[in-house]
Amino acid sequence: MSDIIQLLPDHVANQIAAGEVVQRPASVVKELLENSIDAGATHVSLIIKEAGKTLIQVVDNGKGMSVTDARLSFERHATSKIKTADDLFALATKGFRGEALASIAAIAHVEQKTKQENQDLGTHIKIEGSEVIFQEPCATPKGTAIWVKNLFYNVPARRNFLKSNGVELRHIIDEFHRVAMVHCNVHFEFYSNGSEVLNLPVSNKRQRLVHIFGGKTNEKLVPVTEETELVNVTGFVGKPGHAKKTRGEQFFFVNDRFVKSPYLHHAVTSAFEGLLKDKSYPSYYLYLAVDPKSIDINIHPTKTEVKFDNEQALYAIIRATVKHSLGQFNIAPVLDFQRDASMDLPYEQAKRPISTPKIEVDRDFNPFATEFKKETPNLIDYSNKKIKNNTTTFVSNFKAKKTDDWQALYSGLNTKVTDAPSEETSKLEFESAVNTVQLFDKASAEAEKTQTVYQLQRKYLVTTIKSGLVVVHQNRAHQRVLYEEFRKQISLSNAVSQQLLFPLELTFSVTEIALLKSLEKHLEHAGFNFNGFTDEGVSIQGIPTVITESEVSIILEQLIADMEQEVPDTGFSQIDVMAKSLAKSAAVKTGVVLENEAQKHMVNQLFACEEPNRAPNGKTTFITLGVDELDKKF
Repeated sequence: MSDIIQLLPDHVANQIAAGEVVQRPASVVKELLENSIDAGATHVSLIIKEAGKTLIQVVDNGKGMSVTDARLSFERHATSKIKTADDLFALATKGFRGEALASIAAIAHVEQKTKQENQDLGTHIKIEGSEVIFQEPCATPKGTAIWVKNLFYNVPARRNFLKSNGVELRHIIDEFHRVAMVHCNVHFEFYSNGSEVLNLPVSNKRQRLVHIFGGKTNEKLVPVTEETELVNVTGFVGKPGHAKKTRGEQFFFVNDRFVKSPYLHHAVTSAFEGLLKDKSYPSYYLYLAVDPKSIDINIHPTKTEVKFDNEQALYAIIRATVKHSLGQFNIAPVLDFQRDASMDLPYEQAKRPISTPKIEVDRDFNPFATEFKKETPNLIDYSNKKIKNNTTTFVSNFKAKKTDDWQALYSGLNTKVTDAPSEETSKLEFESAVNTVQLFDKASAEAEKTQTVYQLQRKYLVTTIKSGLVVVHQNRAHQRVLYEEFRKQISLSNAVSQQLLFPLELTFSVTEIALLKSLEKHLEHAGFNFNGFTDEGVSIQGIPTVITESEVSIILEQLIADMEQEVPDTGFSQIDVMAKSLAKSAAVKTGVVLENEAQKHMVNQLFACEEPNRAPNGKTTFITLGVDELDKKF
C-alpha cells in the first residue's frame, strides 16, 4: 500500500494557523497593537475602514526592524522573544509565538514599512496570501507602519461568517480598550472611516479609565491596592450603587495582559456579597502582577486564558483585598468595637482648629414680664416681689380662679351609664347604619359577580373558563403583550411618546453611545425622543407610554447588552431583538401586586395576541387545568 501521509505546503499550514489566531478583524488589531507595544512605541495610531474588513492600519514610533528582520517577521515561528523552551515561563512581552504576522499574511494583502533609528532608509515589503510580491528600500520615519487589506479575501467561507460592521467594530473597540487600559504611558489614537473614535493621551490609570468610559466614571471608582509575596493587586472597583444589570466593565490584567478568569471573577463578586441588588453586576478594573514563572499563558492561541500555580491563595487574596477597599472607603459596613462612630469628625472638619464655643445670654430677658402675665392670667402673679436677706417674699397678689361651681365638675359620676341613646340620636344612627350596610352589601355582590381573575403568590393569574382553570404567568404574559406592541410600533412608526418635564441625562461609554446612535431611528419609532448625543451620554426628552422614567436607564442598558450579542445590524432581526429586549425590561416582574382591573386587562391582552401561548423567549405563558384533571385530585 502506498504512503498517504504528506507534509502540508507552507501556505496551507499558514491558513490553518490563521484559523486559530485570526478569528475576526479584532484579532488582527490585537496582534498588531501588541507588536507595537513590544517595540517600545510611545505613540500608536489605529486606522480602520468598514470595521477592518477593508483596511486595518497600525502606525507606531517604535524601534523598527532591520531589512532581514522585516522579511523574517512574516515567517512561521519566527520571533525575537524566546530562544529556548524555558523562556516560555519567563515571558514579559505580548507576542512570542511567531505566528501572528505569518497567519495574517496568509489570508490578507499585507504591506509593511519599517525603519530603525540608526538607518538612513527603511524597508517596504508587500505580501499577498503568504507570497512575497516585492521587497525594496523606502523613505519612512522611524518605527513601523503596517497595512492589512481585504481580510479573508482568499477564504470566502471565513469572510461570510463575519458579523455586521457594527458588531465587528464593537469587537475592535473592545480590543483597543484592553490594550490602552494597561499601557497608560502610550498615546493612542483610533480612527474609523475617517472619523476619530478615541484619542487617549499619556496619563495615569485613573485618567485613562475616565477617558475611555466617560467623565462620570471617576466618581464611582474605589481604589484597590495590596502587596503580597504571591501577587501585587492594584486597580479600581466600582461602587455598588453604580452596578449595572449587564456584565460590561469587568477587566482582569495579569502582568499587563488582559485575561478571562471565571474563578477570579467569582472572587470579586463574592466580595460584594450583600451590597448589590438582585441580578446586578459590579465593575472592576484589576491589575495583577505575579511572578512569570508562576503562570502559564501558553494554553490558548489568543493568550486570553492563563493558568496559575496557586489559584486558591490568589482567590482569597483578591476577595480580601476588594472587601478591605470597600470597607476602608466606607462603602461596606465595618464592625469596630474600639471606637464610637458618632464621635468621628467629618473629613473636611478634621483639620480645623478647635475653639471654645461662645455663649450669649440676653440679660434683659424677664420671663415674668407683663406680656407673659397677660398671656397666662390664671397663673400666680410673681411680678410684685421683694428681696430680703437673699430670700424672696411675695406680696399678696394671688388671683385665684373662681371656683364657685366646682361641684358641677363631678356631677353625674354616680349615675349609671346606659347604652341607650336618645331618641333623635338613635334614629339618626340607625338610619345611617342601615344605608351603609345596604351599600356595602351591594358593592360586595357586584364584586363577587365581576371577580373572575385572582393573583396567586404574586406570580400567577388564575381565571376560569368553561372547561376548567387557566393559570397565567404574569411576567411572561406581559412580555408577550409588550413584545408584539413594540414590534408593531417599530415597524409601523406609530408609537406614542410621553414628553418629560425635564430632559433625562444618561451617561454611557463611547462604545455604548455609538450603538445607541445606530439604533436611534428604531428607538424613536418605539416611543423614545432624543435631544441629542454627546461624548459622554445622551439626553432624552420623551419615552414610551408603557414605561416610567426610572426604568429608562435599566431598559437601555439591557438593550445595549442584548444588541452586543452578535446581532445583525439591519433587517427584521434587529427590530425583533429590540422588541424582545424592551419587552423583557418593561414587563411586570414576579412579586408585583396587581389590582383586579390590571389582572383582567393583562389576561384579555394576552389572549388578544397573535401568539399567546409563548413568551418572546419561547417559554410557556399559560397552562389550562380541565375539570377532569381536577376531579382526579379528589
